[in-house]
Amino acid sequence: MAESSTVNGGSTVQECQDMIQRSLRTPIVKFLKEHLEKSGCRIGDNFIKAIHCDKKVSGGYVRGHGIIVCSNYMNIQDEVNQVVIHELIHAYDDCRAANLDWANCTHHACSEIRAGHLSGDCHYKRELLRGYLKIRGHEQECVRRRVMKSMAGNPYCSESASKDAMEAVWDACYNDTKPFDRAP
Repeated sequence: MAESSTVNGGSTVQECQDMIQRSLRTPIVKFLKEHLEKSGCRIGDNFIKAIHCDKKVSGGYVRGHGIIVCSNYMNIQDEVNQVVIHELIHAYDDCRAANLDWANCTHHACSEIRAGHLSGDCHYKRELLRGYLKIRGHEQECVRRRVMKSMAGNPYCSESASKDAMEAVWDACYNDTKPFDRAP
């Protein structure tokens, strides 16, 4: 096993790359990749890569570059699966919307709402593990919280612009479950 240069546990880049390879075999990741291809967006072998990240983020999607998974913040397979699924939803949104502008707060908020809702980021068990114990309405509250956290990293969107954008598109984007028939 390679010596770990990780933060808070984490994994090495190679360990994370191995977990990414395992995540590519999961049904939901296969489904999303298939729908990206059907939408005309080819996913190459290096589309999803593990790297050591300086910022405290779990991963990200960048148009034209693909998906990164931050190895130093990944401890278990489930965490890698969640990041890959979340970021594949962003890639799908980018693929299907020819005019998606990540600097536009409304566009970014919509994709974050969809990714938070459809990826399982806010599943009840994950929320309990994060220390959120609310019984009713936890999923939407979680999605809102995580949208705001992601939007904080967008230099074009202030906190108030992010909140306004999220509220303006909430219903349409939360209820848009493509490529799924319904939220998984």
